[in-house]
Amino acid sequence: MTGFSTTHAETLRRAMAAARSRGHFSAYPEAPSGKIYGETAKAEAEAAFAALLGKPFEAGDTLLGDEHSPWGPRLGITYPAHGVETLVARAAAAAPAWADAPGDTRAGVCLEILHRLNRASFLMANAVMHTTGQAFVMAFQAGGPHAQDRGLEAVAYAMDELSRIPGEASWTKPMGKEAVTLRKSFRAVPRGIGLVIGCATFPTWNGYPGLFASLATGNAVIVKPHPAAILPLALTVRTAREVLAEAGFSPDVVQLAPDMAEAPIAGALATHPAIGIVDFTGGPAFGAWLRAHVGGRKALHTEEAGVNPVVLHSTADLAGLCRNLAFSLCLYAGQMCTAPQNIFVPAGGIATDRGHMSFEQVGAALVAAIDALLSDPARAAGVLGAIQNPATLDRIAAARGLGRVLRDSAPVPGQDAARTATPLLVEVDAGDRAAWGEERFGPIAFLIRCADADAALALAAGSASARGAITALVHSTDEAFLARAEDAFARAGAALSENLTGGVFVNQSAAFSDYHVSGANPAGTSCLTDAAYVANRFHIAMARRPVAA
Repeated sequence: MTGFSTTHAETLRRAMAAARSRGHFSAYPEAPSGKIYGETAKAEAEAAFAALLGKPFEAGDTLLGDEHSPWGPRLGITYPAHGVETLVARAAAAAPAWADAPGDTRAGVCLEILHRLNRASFLMANAVMHTTGQAFVMAFQAGGPHAQDRGLEAVAYAMDELSRIPGEASWTKPMGKEAVTLRKSFRAVPRGIGLVIGCATFPTWNGYPGLFASLATGNAVIVKPHPAAILPLALTVRTAREVLAEAGFSPDVVQLAPDMAEAPIAGALATHPAIGIVDFTGGPAFGAWLRAHVGGRKALHTEEAGVNPVVLHSTADLAGLCRNLAFSLCLYAGQMCTAPQNIFVPAGGIATDRGHMSFEQVGAALVAAIDALLSDPARAAGVLGAIQNPATLDRIAAARGLGRVLRDSAPVPGQDAARTATPLLVEVDAGDRAAWGEERFGPIAFLIRCADADAALALAAGSASARGAITALVHSTDEAFLARAEDAFARAGAALSENLTGGVFVNQSAAFSDYHVSGANPAGTSCLTDAAYVANRFHIAMARRPVAA
């Protein structure tokens, strides 16, 4: 057995402390710098990525895969595929030894996997960029260090919960002149095989919490990537299997389960009796199917869709508000579960540091900020990235007819090989719920004319409760209004940001500090990460016997 638990003990200690304090902490540097990762790391990763293209990822009897980069080329990588019963049987065979291992041993293995993934962050960045459409820097950060921090956070929470369980206890109860003493033992028993169903836009950032929470609590895991973004999770699983084997465990503790869009296996896996935990990121249609077919019988953790709102009441920095909101609308072309969609503005306008601004002037200022941000095509490509799914372009086309177009969407100049789109901003009235009342994933936003600021807040919080929201943003110089907003969004289950005008954006969620998704509205069933996210991945078994007097 290797000494991974000793090697990574200090990292785990710091992570557990950070999860309690909620202060800033990151174990993995986010800068794609050769000074941190090695001067040749970028070039070596590009060569390694190129070497993967056009051939099998690993040998296998059945190979599948049809990934196309949103930046242009077809990857041509195929992956070994196995049937559901084979995957489950292998996981079941590997699970007992992993479950019986001490918690700190499992945690050490998990942290060694994360450490090796971190050292390969440049390769992961290429894989994420060419499957999701993220621009390189974002792919490096979100697909690499930020995802790794989310995985570490899950391990930290798991270890914190497991540490609450005593191995043994002596229990003595006075009974008149005598007393009875029992010796009790306790142990955590894994819930069953975990299934991680990946998404196409953030396969690692959204996939790692469930993967590492289940592993740390003693469950074997089957990873089912999105057919359009297999490579990032294939690299992850390959690393995990290598570390498991070195640590003396069966590599089948973690398995990859690729499929094709025309022959999906997620449903068959999720409903298999041996699967005890399902982690899913994706659209509400399959999320609803999972809730109907596995909810209540298995531990189900989902992150789905939402209509993230912005409420503009007043501001002391109109230029900063517009710059910040423009960046949030443009970042990765709105293909983030945290991206704002609905901007609620009083019909009479808002008070600003430039004087009173009408509804029309607010819209014009926001359009000007978006145009300024995207005026340099190279910068535009770096901020927007590429469109992951062609269906997003169809949604943009349909959304043009939902109201008055304030800013039209267009391809990014100079990116002819890529599938790109700038934000579409559409003006609608508050009564046009058919337009703004559902998620329209991608670079689509609505400027919504409301009766007044209180009506705007009520609509924003109400839509979050009814249709789901992960984030919310409010701008106001009125402390009483901000207090009402905090209460409203707390009840709605959306994480609230206030008066963002600088370098922090509503889209961003920081591991160890921000609670991502609440489980309190239709945007998802669980929070990444809190105690509930890990505690239902195991149960506590007890044995007791009398102690002779």
